[in-house]
Amino acid sequence: MAEEIDFDAILKKYHSDPYDYVDIRATQTGRVSFKITEGSNVNSPSGEWLHIPGTPLFEITRERNPKIVTAKTNGTIASVRTELEGQFVEAGEKLLTIRHPLKKKEVIENILKEVLDLFPAPERAKYFFSLDIQSRIEKRGARAITIKPGDEIITMSLMKRDTPIYYTGEAGVIHSIYFTPGLSVDQGQPLIGICASDKLPLIQKVITRVKADWDKLIEPTTLEE
Repeated sequence: MAEEIDFDAILKKYHSDPYDYVDIRATQTGRVSFKITEGSNVNSPSGEWLHIPGTPLFEITRERNPKIVTAKTNGTIASVRTELEGQFVEAGEKLLTIRHPLKKKEVIENILKEVLDLFPAPERAKYFFSLDIQSRIEKRGARAITIKPGDEIITMSLMKRDTPIYYTGEAGVIHSIYFTPGLSVDQGQPLIGICASDKLPLIQKVITRVKADWDKLIEPTTLEE
C-alpha cells in the first residue's frame, strides 16, 4: 500500500463519474433473448427478504429450457450487445453493462479496495473462514485479527470438497470482509482486504476525508447515505 494517497485525485475521479459499471455475462451456454434496451432503468431484488426478483435482463435457452436472468443491482443499462440477440453464446460471454450510481459507503469501499491488500478467490466457489479465524473474529472482531503468510485463513468449498486456503500476502489485520460464508464468489473477486497494522491510521484518514468532503463534491441527488 502506498505511503501517500492523492486524496484529491481519488475524490475528483469519483466526482466526475460516481458510478460502478457492472458487466453482466451469460450464466450458461445457450441462445440469448434480451428483455431490456440501452437506457432502460433496472432494479435490484427488493422486499423484506429480497424475495422479489430484480428486473429481467435476458432469457437464455439451453436444450429447450429457458432461464430468465434478473438484475442484482440497480441502475441504468449503459450498453447492450444487441448483435447477440437470438444468437448462441458461451457461458461467460459479456452481454450488457449496468451503470450503477454509487452511495457514499460504496465509494468508501471502492477507495479502500484501491489501498488495501486484497486476497482474491482462487476459484468460483463457496468460502468460509477457518474455524480458528472464525472463533477469533467472533470474540474480538476482524480488525483485531492479525494474519501472516502461511496462515490457514479460509476454507474453499467446491464440488462437495473442502480445501484449506493459506494466506500468501503481506502480514496485517483483516480490515474488510467481502464475502458471505456459504455464498458463491466468482474467481478473482476479493475475499478479504488486509491492512498492515502501521497503516491503519492512514486507512482511517481515507474514510474520514471521504466522509468530510463527499457531500461538498457530489450533488445530493446523485448519492445517498
